[in-house]
Amino acid sequence: MQGIVVFLGPSLPRDEAAGILPASYLPPARRGDIPGAVEEGARLIGLIDGVFFQDCSVGHREILDAISRGVRVVGASSMGALRAAELDTLGMEGVGEVYRLYRDGTLISDDEVALVFDPETGIALSEPLINIRCTLRDAEKKKVVDSATGDRILSLARSVYFPERTWDRILELAEGQVDPGTLRRFSGFVTEHPVDQKRDDAIAALHRIREIGRELDLL
Repeated sequence: MQGIVVFLGPSLPRDEAAGILPASYLPPARRGDIPGAVEEGARLIGLIDGVFFQDCSVGHREILDAISRGVRVVGASSMGALRAAELDTLGMEGVGEVYRLYRDGTLISDDEVALVFDPETGIALSEPLINIRCTLRDAEKKKVVDSATGDRILSLARSVYFPERTWDRILELAEGQVDPGTLRRFSGFVTEHPVDQKRDDAIAALHRIREIGRELDLL
């Protein structure tokens, strides 16, 4: 195992990540994976994706134990953003918009970043609420929807259990509750300009980890 370890799943394809940062890429982290990486020599850990409901999630104590042993831990995008917002005053470093929104208290629920994905391919099978929220925010800025319509669509998205949360399902629910012309415009916007904030933050985290890796002579 290299000195740099990144836990990565549906937030970004692994081959794309490897083009940004040479590292040992492991699947979404479960409880015990971070201590295991430290035992095998990791000196810099990027926590991007982790399990939420399928298995025991990454524990706060195991991240703090890694930090106490001199390991740098960077979090972003998904589970990493959640843990970084909780532990950034104790040595974990957070990167990106999702981390910032959790840190500032704008986001409070794990549900914002939760999704289901194909365990074989890592492809996301549902849409995380944070991406829906950011797409609506962008649509409002570009006058595709007004604030009231954006709030209504976000409320509909929240009402859907996360494994079933897809754009098709949300747009279907919005029929009859949103002006038909506005809904058509927004549907086109979602097709052409969806925001993938988790992906953007994962890329930002990899660039930051590369920077730290050079400082630590790991690259």
